[in-house]
Amino acid sequence: MTAPRILGLMSGTSADGIDAALLELPEWPALGSGGRWPGLPEGVPRGHVVEHVFTPFPPELRAAVIAAMRDEASAAELTQLHWWLGEALAEAALPLCPSADLIASHGQTIQHHPRPDPARGWARPATLQLGEAAVIAARTGKPVVADFRPADVAVGGLGAPLVPFADWALFGQPVIRRAVHNLGGISNLTYLPGAYQPGVLAFDTGPGNCLIDEVAGLNGQTHDEGGRLAAAGQVHEETLAAWLTHPELQLPPPKATGREVWTLARLPSPADLSLPDLAATATVFTARTVAGAYRRWVVPHGLDEIVVAGGGARNPVLMAALRAALSPIPVLTFEEVGWAAHGFTDATREAAAFAFLGYARAQGWANVLPHVTGARVAVSAGKVLRPPPEEPR
Repeated sequence: MTAPRILGLMSGTSADGIDAALLELPEWPALGSGGRWPGLPEGVPRGHVVEHVFTPFPPELRAAVIAAMRDEASAAELTQLHWWLGEALAEAALPLCPSADLIASHGQTIQHHPRPDPARGWARPATLQLGEAAVIAARTGKPVVADFRPADVAVGGLGAPLVPFADWALFGQPVIRRAVHNLGGISNLTYLPGAYQPGVLAFDTGPGNCLIDEVAGLNGQTHDEGGRLAAAGQVHEETLAAWLTHPELQLPPPKATGREVWTLARLPSPADLSLPDLAATATVFTARTVAGAYRRWVVPHGLDEIVVAGGGARNPVLMAALRAALSPIPVLTFEEVGWAAHGFTDATREAAAFAFLGYARAQGWANVLPHVTGARVAVSAGKVLRPPPEEPR
Protein backbone atom coordinates (compact mmCIF):
# COMPACT_ATOMS: atom_id res chain seq x y z
CA MET A 1 0.00 0.00 0.00
CA THR A 2 1.38 3.41 -0.96
CA ALA A 3 1.64 6.11 1.69
CA PRO A 4 -1.61 8.09 1.71
CA ARG A 5 -1.51 11.69 0.54
CA ILE A 6 -4.07 14.16 1.80
CA LEU A 7 -4.40 17.72 0.59
CA GLY A 8 -5.28 20.14 3.38
CA LEU A 9 -6.85 23.53 2.58
CA MET A 10 -6.77 26.27 5.20
CA SER A 11 -7.97 29.85 5.21
CA GLY A 12 -7.52 31.35 8.66
CA THR A 13 -8.94 34.28 10.55
CA SER A 14 -6.44 36.64 8.92
CA ALA A 15 -8.43 35.99 5.71
CA ASP A 16 -5.43 36.69 3.50
CA GLY A 17 -5.66 33.60 1.31
CA ILE A 18 -5.55 29.81 1.16
CA ASP A 19 -2.72 27.51 2.19
CA ALA A 20 -2.75 24.18 0.37
CA ALA A 21 -0.46 21.55 1.90
CA LEU A 22 -0.03 18.03 0.54
CA LEU A 23 0.63 15.76 3.53
CA GLU A 24 2.13 12.31 3.03
CA LEU A 25 1.70 9.96 5.96
CA PRO A 26 3.56 6.80 6.92
CA GLU A 27 1.64 3.59 7.42
CA TRP A 28 -0.41 4.39 10.53
CA PRO A 29 -1.01 1.59 13.02
CA ALA A 30 -4.14 1.16 15.07
CA LEU A 31 -4.34 3.25 18.20
CA GLY A 32 -2.41 1.48 20.93
CA SER A 33 -3.09 1.10 24.62
CA GLY A 34 -2.94 4.20 26.77
CA GLY A 35 -3.84 6.50 23.88
CA ARG A 36 -0.45 6.28 22.15
CA TRP A 37 0.53 5.63 18.57
CA PRO A 38 2.85 2.60 18.78
CA GLY A 39 5.95 1.96 16.73
CA LEU A 40 6.48 5.47 15.35
CA PRO A 41 9.80 7.32 15.20
CA GLU A 42 10.45 9.91 17.89
CA GLY A 43 12.22 13.20 17.39
CA VAL A 44 10.77 13.95 13.95
CA PRO A 45 7.25 14.75 12.72
CA ARG A 46 5.22 11.67 11.83
CA GLY A 47 4.55 12.69 8.27
CA HIS A 48 5.94 14.89 5.52
CA VAL A 49 4.53 17.91 3.71
CA VAL A 50 5.43 17.13 0.13
CA GLU A 51 4.37 20.44 -1.37
CA HIS A 52 2.77 23.72 -0.35
CA VAL A 53 1.08 26.45 -2.36
CA PHE A 54 -0.31 29.73 -1.02
CA THR A 55 -3.05 31.39 -3.05
CA PRO A 56 -3.77 34.95 -1.92
CA PHE A 57 -7.34 36.19 -1.92
CA PRO A 58 -8.04 38.87 -4.50
CA PRO A 59 -8.83 42.17 -2.74
CA GLU A 60 -12.55 41.99 -3.50
CA LEU A 61 -12.88 38.50 -2.00
CA ARG A 62 -10.95 39.45 1.13
CA ALA A 63 -13.12 42.54 1.52
CA ALA A 64 -16.26 40.38 1.27
CA VAL A 65 -14.94 37.95 3.89
CA ILE A 66 -14.02 40.73 6.33
CA ALA A 67 -17.45 42.35 5.81
CA ALA A 68 -19.15 39.03 6.63
CA MET A 69 -17.02 38.65 9.76
CA ARG A 70 -18.15 42.12 10.85
CA ASP A 71 -21.87 41.33 10.39
CA GLU A 72 -22.02 43.58 7.34
CA ALA A 73 -23.28 40.99 4.83
CA SER A 74 -26.87 40.13 3.91
CA ALA A 75 -28.16 36.57 3.58
CA ALA A 76 -27.89 36.88 -0.19
CA GLU A 77 -24.30 38.08 0.08
CA LEU A 78 -23.41 35.23 2.46
CA THR A 79 -24.89 32.71 0.04
CA GLN A 80 -22.87 34.10 -2.84
CA LEU A 81 -19.76 34.20 -0.66
CA HIS A 82 -20.22 30.53 0.29
CA TRP A 83 -19.97 29.50 -3.36
CA TRP A 84 -17.32 32.09 -4.22
CA LEU A 85 -15.10 30.67 -1.49
CA GLY A 86 -15.83 27.14 -2.72
CA GLU A 87 -14.55 28.16 -6.14
CA ALA A 88 -11.47 29.80 -4.60
CA LEU A 89 -10.71 26.68 -2.52
CA ALA A 90 -11.09 24.46 -5.57
CA GLU A 91 -8.75 26.67 -7.60
CA ALA A 92 -6.20 26.58 -4.78
CA ALA A 93 -6.41 22.76 -4.70
CA LEU A 94 -6.00 22.13 -8.42
CA PRO A 95 -2.17 22.38 -8.64
CA LEU A 96 -1.67 19.72 -5.95
CA CYS A 97 -4.76 17.54 -6.16
CA PRO A 98 -3.70 15.10 -8.96
CA SER A 99 -1.57 13.09 -6.49
CA ALA A 100 -3.95 13.49 -3.52
CA ASP A 101 -6.14 10.64 -2.29
CA LEU A 102 -8.38 12.99 -0.33
CA ILE A 103 -8.95 16.72 0.20
CA ALA A 104 -9.66 18.18 3.65
CA SER A 105 -11.01 21.73 3.67
CA HIS A 106 -11.35 23.81 6.81
CA GLY A 107 -13.21 26.55 4.94
CA GLN A 108 -13.35 30.17 6.03
CA THR A 109 -14.67 30.89 9.51
CA ILE A 110 -17.17 33.75 9.31
CA GLN A 111 -18.75 33.57 12.77
CA HIS A 112 -17.89 31.39 15.73
CA HIS A 113 -20.08 31.66 18.83
CA PRO A 114 -19.63 28.44 20.81
CA ARG A 115 -21.44 29.85 23.84
CA PRO A 116 -24.87 31.52 23.93
CA ASP A 117 -24.59 35.29 24.18
CA PRO A 118 -28.10 36.76 24.46
CA ALA A 119 -26.68 40.27 24.83
CA ARG A 120 -25.40 40.01 21.26
CA GLY A 121 -28.41 38.17 19.90
CA TRP A 122 -26.89 34.68 20.05
CA ALA A 123 -29.46 32.46 21.77
CA ARG A 124 -27.62 29.20 21.08
CA PRO A 125 -24.12 27.93 20.25
CA ALA A 126 -23.36 28.27 16.56
CA THR A 127 -20.48 28.29 14.13
CA LEU A 128 -20.27 29.06 10.42
CA GLN A 129 -17.50 28.17 7.99
CA LEU A 130 -18.04 29.04 4.33
CA GLY A 131 -16.62 27.41 1.20
CA GLU A 132 -18.99 24.96 -0.51
CA ALA A 133 -17.37 21.51 -0.48
CA ALA A 134 -19.51 20.28 -3.38
CA VAL A 135 -17.76 22.79 -5.61
CA ILE A 136 -14.35 21.49 -4.49
CA ALA A 137 -15.34 17.88 -5.16
CA ALA A 138 -16.84 18.70 -8.55
CA ARG A 139 -13.85 20.76 -9.72
CA THR A 140 -11.15 18.36 -8.47
CA GLY A 141 -12.81 14.95 -8.81
CA LYS A 142 -11.58 14.03 -5.34
CA PRO A 143 -13.46 13.08 -2.16
CA VAL A 144 -13.63 15.98 0.27
CA VAL A 145 -13.93 16.19 4.05
CA ALA A 146 -15.13 19.62 5.21
CA ASP A 147 -17.07 21.51 7.88
CA PHE A 148 -15.25 20.06 10.88
CA ARG A 149 -16.46 22.25 13.72
CA PRO A 150 -20.26 21.67 13.95
CA ALA A 151 -20.00 18.04 15.07
CA ASP A 152 -18.13 19.07 18.22
CA VAL A 153 -20.43 22.04 18.92
CA ALA A 154 -23.45 19.74 18.61
CA VAL A 155 -22.23 17.66 21.58
CA GLY A 156 -21.47 20.61 23.82
CA GLY A 157 -17.96 21.43 22.65
CA LEU A 158 -16.53 24.78 21.65
CA GLY A 159 -15.77 23.53 18.14
CA ALA A 160 -12.21 24.66 18.76
CA PRO A 161 -9.40 24.13 18.94
CA LEU A 162 -9.40 21.12 16.62
CA VAL A 163 -5.74 21.16 15.57
CA PRO A 164 -4.48 19.69 18.91
CA PHE A 165 -5.46 16.17 17.81
CA ALA A 166 -3.13 16.52 14.82
CA ASP A 167 -0.43 18.23 16.89
CA TRP A 168 -0.46 15.30 19.31
CA ALA A 169 -0.35 12.73 16.51
CA LEU A 170 2.31 14.47 14.41
CA PHE A 171 4.55 16.24 16.94
CA GLY A 172 4.05 14.66 20.37
CA GLN A 173 7.17 13.22 22.04
CA PRO A 174 7.41 11.61 25.48
CA VAL A 175 10.68 13.31 26.40
CA ILE A 176 9.82 16.96 25.67
CA ARG A 177 7.15 19.11 27.30
CA ARG A 178 6.37 21.22 24.26
CA ALA A 179 3.78 23.77 23.21
CA VAL A 180 2.96 24.25 19.54
CA HIS A 181 1.64 27.78 19.12
CA ASN A 182 -0.26 29.34 16.24
CA LEU A 183 -0.08 33.08 15.71
CA GLY A 184 -2.76 33.40 13.06
CA GLY A 185 -5.54 35.95 13.18
CA ILE A 186 -6.40 34.40 16.55
CA SER A 187 -3.70 33.00 18.84
CA ASN A 188 -3.99 29.45 20.13
CA LEU A 189 -1.75 26.87 21.75
CA THR A 190 -1.40 23.13 22.05
CA TYR A 191 0.50 21.90 25.10
CA LEU A 192 2.00 18.42 24.67
CA PRO A 193 3.33 17.13 28.00
CA GLY A 194 4.56 14.00 26.21
CA ALA A 195 2.78 11.77 23.72
CA TYR A 196 0.01 10.77 26.10
CA GLN A 197 -3.16 12.30 24.71
CA PRO A 198 -5.30 12.92 27.84
CA GLY A 199 -2.63 15.31 29.14
CA VAL A 200 -2.92 17.60 26.10
CA LEU A 201 -4.05 21.13 26.92
CA ALA A 202 -5.19 23.52 24.18
CA PHE A 203 -7.15 26.75 23.92
CA ASP A 204 -7.33 30.15 22.25
CA THR A 205 -5.31 32.76 24.12
CA GLY A 206 -6.85 35.80 22.39
CA PRO A 207 -5.70 37.95 19.47
CA GLY A 208 -2.90 36.82 17.20
CA ASN A 209 -2.45 39.07 14.19
CA CYS A 210 -6.01 40.41 13.97
CA LEU A 211 -5.54 43.64 15.94
CA ILE A 212 -2.16 44.28 14.31
CA ASP A 213 -3.72 43.69 10.89
CA GLU A 214 -6.59 46.04 11.72
CA VAL A 215 -4.15 48.83 12.62
CA ALA A 216 -2.15 48.13 9.46
CA GLY A 217 -5.39 48.40 7.50
CA LEU A 218 -5.81 51.95 8.76
CA ASN A 219 -2.44 52.59 7.11
CA GLY A 220 -3.55 51.02 3.81
CA GLN A 221 -1.77 47.69 4.42
CA THR A 222 -3.12 44.16 4.80
CA HIS A 223 -0.61 43.47 7.60
CA ASP A 224 2.38 45.02 9.33
CA GLU A 225 5.10 43.71 7.01
CA GLY A 226 8.19 42.90 9.05
CA GLY A 227 6.68 44.69 12.05
CA ARG A 228 7.96 47.97 10.61
CA LEU A 229 4.90 50.03 11.58
CA ALA A 230 5.11 48.86 15.21
CA ALA A 231 8.88 49.33 15.27
CA ALA A 232 8.39 53.00 14.40
CA GLY A 233 6.07 53.59 17.39
CA GLN A 234 6.02 53.60 21.18
CA VAL A 235 3.78 51.51 23.44
CA HIS A 236 1.07 53.57 25.16
CA GLU A 237 1.10 52.06 28.64
CA GLU A 238 -2.33 53.34 29.75
CA THR A 239 -4.03 51.87 26.69
CA LEU A 240 -2.13 48.61 27.14
CA ALA A 241 -3.20 48.35 30.79
CA ALA A 242 -6.85 49.00 29.88
CA TRP A 243 -6.83 46.38 27.15
CA LEU A 244 -5.29 43.79 29.46
CA THR A 245 -8.42 43.95 31.66
CA HIS A 246 -10.53 42.35 28.88
CA PRO A 247 -12.75 39.68 30.51
CA GLU A 248 -11.97 37.06 27.82
CA LEU A 249 -8.40 36.93 29.08
CA GLN A 250 -9.51 35.81 32.54
CA LEU A 251 -11.58 32.82 31.36
CA PRO A 252 -10.00 29.43 32.14
CA PRO A 253 -9.68 26.71 29.48
CA PRO A 254 -11.42 25.21 27.64
CA LYS A 255 -12.06 28.38 25.71
CA ALA A 256 -12.24 29.58 22.14
CA THR A 257 -12.68 33.01 20.68
CA GLY A 258 -12.98 34.75 17.33
CA ARG A 259 -12.10 37.81 15.33
CA GLU A 260 -15.51 39.29 16.09
CA VAL A 261 -14.39 39.64 19.74
CA TRP A 262 -10.92 41.00 19.07
CA THR A 263 -11.44 44.21 17.17
CA LEU A 264 -10.49 47.78 18.08
CA ALA A 265 -14.17 48.73 18.26
CA ARG A 266 -14.71 46.31 21.16
CA LEU A 267 -11.69 47.43 23.21
CA PRO A 268 -11.52 50.47 25.49
CA SER A 269 -10.97 53.46 23.21
CA PRO A 270 -7.26 54.27 23.00
CA ALA A 271 -5.93 57.75 23.42
CA ASP A 272 -5.36 59.81 20.30
CA LEU A 273 -2.44 57.67 19.19
CA SER A 274 -0.45 57.80 15.99
CA LEU A 275 -0.74 54.67 13.84
CA PRO A 276 2.83 53.56 14.73
CA ASP A 277 2.06 53.95 18.45
CA LEU A 278 -1.21 52.07 18.03
CA ALA A 279 0.60 49.28 16.14
CA ALA A 280 3.30 49.08 18.83
CA THR A 281 0.65 48.90 21.55
CA ALA A 282 -1.36 46.22 19.70
CA THR A 283 1.80 44.17 19.14
CA VAL A 284 2.90 44.20 22.76
CA PHE A 285 -0.68 43.60 23.90
CA THR A 286 -0.82 40.47 21.74
CA ALA A 287 2.49 39.21 23.17
CA ARG A 288 1.37 39.91 26.74
CA THR A 289 -1.92 38.04 26.30
CA VAL A 290 -0.05 35.01 24.94
CA ALA A 291 2.51 35.09 27.74
CA GLY A 292 -0.17 35.59 30.38
CA ALA A 293 -2.02 32.49 29.20
CA TYR A 294 1.14 30.38 29.37
CA ARG A 295 2.16 31.58 32.81
CA ARG A 296 -1.31 31.10 34.24
CA TRP A 297 -2.38 27.78 32.75
CA VAL A 298 0.60 26.00 31.13
CA VAL A 299 3.88 26.78 32.91
CA PRO A 300 2.69 25.21 36.20
CA HIS A 301 2.59 21.84 34.36
CA GLY A 302 6.22 22.20 33.20
CA LEU A 303 7.25 23.59 29.82
CA ASP A 304 10.54 23.02 27.95
CA GLU A 305 9.91 24.96 24.72
CA ILE A 306 7.35 26.76 22.58
CA VAL A 307 7.38 26.28 18.81
CA VAL A 308 5.57 29.05 16.91
CA ALA A 309 3.78 28.86 13.56
CA GLY A 310 1.41 31.16 11.70
CA GLY A 311 1.93 34.53 10.10
CA GLY A 312 2.98 36.06 13.42
CA ALA A 313 6.14 33.93 13.36
CA ARG A 314 7.27 36.11 10.44
CA ASN A 315 6.81 39.35 12.41
CA PRO A 316 10.17 39.96 14.15
CA VAL A 317 8.77 42.71 16.39
CA LEU A 318 5.98 40.46 17.66
CA MET A 319 8.38 37.54 18.12
CA ALA A 320 10.82 39.72 20.06
CA ALA A 321 8.01 40.94 22.32
CA LEU A 322 6.86 37.37 22.84
CA ARG A 323 10.34 36.13 23.70
CA ALA A 324 10.81 38.98 26.15
CA ALA A 325 7.47 38.28 27.83
CA LEU A 326 8.14 34.52 28.12
CA SER A 327 11.83 34.54 29.03
CA PRO A 328 13.57 32.23 29.95
CA ILE A 329 11.33 29.72 28.14
CA PRO A 330 12.73 29.17 24.61
CA VAL A 331 10.40 30.47 21.86
CA LEU A 332 11.42 28.80 18.58
CA THR A 333 10.24 28.64 14.99
CA PHE A 334 9.54 25.45 13.04
CA GLU A 335 12.77 26.07 11.15
CA GLU A 336 14.77 26.30 14.38
CA VAL A 337 13.57 22.90 15.62
CA GLY A 338 14.27 21.26 12.24
CA TRP A 339 10.68 20.57 11.22
CA ALA A 340 11.02 22.57 8.00
CA ALA A 341 13.16 19.72 6.67
CA HIS A 342 9.96 17.66 6.75
CA GLY A 343 7.90 20.39 5.10
CA PHE A 344 6.31 21.65 8.32
CA THR A 345 6.64 25.43 8.51
CA ASP A 346 4.69 28.32 9.99
CA ALA A 347 2.80 28.45 6.66
CA THR A 348 1.94 24.73 6.38
CA ARG A 349 1.20 23.67 9.95
CA GLU A 350 -2.57 24.32 10.02
CA ALA A 351 -3.29 23.10 6.49
CA ALA A 352 -1.33 19.93 7.25
CA ALA A 353 -3.21 19.54 10.54
CA PHE A 354 -6.57 19.61 8.79
CA ALA A 355 -5.20 17.17 6.23
CA PHE A 356 -4.55 14.78 9.11
CA LEU A 357 -8.00 15.45 10.62
CA GLY A 358 -9.53 14.64 7.23
CA TYR A 359 -7.53 11.42 7.04
CA ALA A 360 -8.68 10.43 10.53
CA ARG A 361 -12.30 11.17 9.57
CA ALA A 362 -11.96 9.00 6.47
CA GLN A 363 -10.73 6.17 8.72
CA GLY A 364 -13.71 6.63 11.02
CA TRP A 365 -11.53 7.65 13.97
CA ALA A 366 -12.57 10.17 16.58
CA ASN A 367 -10.46 13.19 15.61
CA VAL A 368 -11.31 15.73 18.32
CA LEU A 369 -10.01 15.79 21.90
CA PRO A 370 -13.17 16.40 23.98
CA HIS A 371 -11.27 17.35 27.14
CA VAL A 372 -9.80 20.20 25.07
CA THR A 373 -13.02 21.45 23.47
CA GLY A 374 -15.29 20.72 26.45
CA ALA A 375 -17.47 18.30 24.47
CA ARG A 376 -19.37 15.49 26.18
CA VAL A 377 -17.95 12.83 23.83
CA ALA A 378 -15.26 12.49 21.19
CA VAL A 379 -16.61 12.85 17.66
CA SER A 380 -15.31 12.00 14.23
CA ALA A 381 -15.70 15.52 12.86
CA GLY A 382 -16.11 16.49 9.25
CA LYS A 383 -18.67 15.91 6.53
CA VAL A 384 -17.57 13.50 3.79
CA LEU A 385 -18.51 14.33 0.22
CA ARG A 386 -17.81 11.99 -2.65
CA PRO A 387 -16.98 13.47 -6.05
CA PRO A 388 -19.75 13.34 -8.66
CA PRO A 389 -19.55 10.66 -11.34
CA GLU A 390 -17.73 11.64 -14.50
CA GLU A 391 -19.99 13.47 -16.90
CA PRO A 392 -20.62 11.71 -20.21
CA ARG A 393 -18.47 13.00 -23.02
